[in-house]
Amino acid sequence: MTETTSHAGREIARQPRAWAQACELLPQVADLLPRPGERVAVLGCGTSWFMAAAYAALREAAGAGETDAFAAGQWPAARGYDRVVAISRSGVTTEVLRAVGATAAPVTAITSVAGSPVEAEAEAAIVLDFAGEASVVQTVFATTALTLLRASLGDSVEAAAVQAARILGGEHGLDPAVEAASQFTFVGSGWGAGIAAEAALKMRESARVWTESYPQLEYRHGPISIAEPGRVVWIFGEPAPGLVDDVVGTGATIVNDDLDPVADLVRVQRLGVALAGRQGFDPDRPRHLTRSVILSPASPTSPAGAASPAGAAP
Repeated sequence: MTETTSHAGREIARQPRAWAQACELLPQVADLLPRPGERVAVLGCGTSWFMAAAYAALREAAGAGETDAFAAGQWPAARGYDRVVAISRSGVTTEVLRAVGATAAPVTAITSVAGSPVEAEAEAAIVLDFAGEASVVQTVFATTALTLLRASLGDSVEAAAVQAARILGGEHGLDPAVEAASQFTFVGSGWGAGIAAEAALKMRESARVWTESYPQLEYRHGPISIAEPGRVVWIFGEPAPGLVDDVVGTGATIVNDDLDPVADLVRVQRLGVALAGRQGFDPDRPRHLTRSVILSPASPTSPAGAASPAGAAP
């Protein structure tokens, strides 16, 4: 299966257009999103959690208000917030529904499926149905949700869209040493740390590659010990002073280009699909994963291989 024939490959290619649609939608839904000064929590699972973390960092950096991000299964329901934003592609993930149901604050859900349970549980919902996906692996929905949230902060997303389109057109190619690497560590600072975590997840899901992710300044506190020739350190955003020199000294290959982190994530998504194809893996259906995790009423955590009903929306 090639990138162009997989659902994931086609969905990766749809991202710049979906981002534009999100920006077009923003004036209609802006009142449903956090207002300046509100104390906000953002939650999700997996990829959605990483997008929540990126948005939380962006919102605080913009001076819009205190913002925390949580994995939905770790939601501190007793903590007080003015508003909660729940990100759930399918709208049926158990941990998200439990978290939404346990909070007294008004909840805005961002999902790709109209009429889903999370929409019914939340006070308001933003449905990005144009960013819906067939692949188990999230790409277009996650980056589109983040684009909407970035735009709501007044953050320009045009450069990311232009760069992503160029990447999809063949620019900003990767060194062959990157494609041949046996291990990848992704690092980022600020909101880029959330993107780094998502990059590592994409490569693990798609290509079963050994990946790790860290905030940039944490990387030198131990994780750098695994860097060596044949491995990659991929930096999202501006590198911290001295970081590049430290990595060069290990012999690892560095990816450090002047790209918007979300545009750079597109390169990781494509690389994951390409590596999966070379090994005969299905990038649309990674092993042990399903589109949604739905737990039994008595189950506090996800059992291995927890599955959604057949045909459930992504």
